[in-house]
Amino acid sequence: MKQKITGYHKDDEDHWVAQLVCGHFQHVRHNPPWTVRLWVTTTQGRKSMIGHQLNCVKCDNGAEKDQRE
Repeated sequence: MKQKITGYHKDDEDHWVAQLVCGHFQHVRHNPPWTVRLWVTTTQGRKSMIGHQLNCVKCDNGAEKDQRE
């Protein structure tokens, strides 16, 4: 299910995580050649993706909302 990005935070390993409108979190790594998301590497790039929709597998599976520790 597609869900909009509402914000970001970093995890314990310093990787960027998108916060989705549904309450789930999803890593948004720039890890070429497997995943190319150059926009993750800058503040301006991340801001430009607020509102962009990502596929949320957690919603598809009926998972509980994520909690930040």
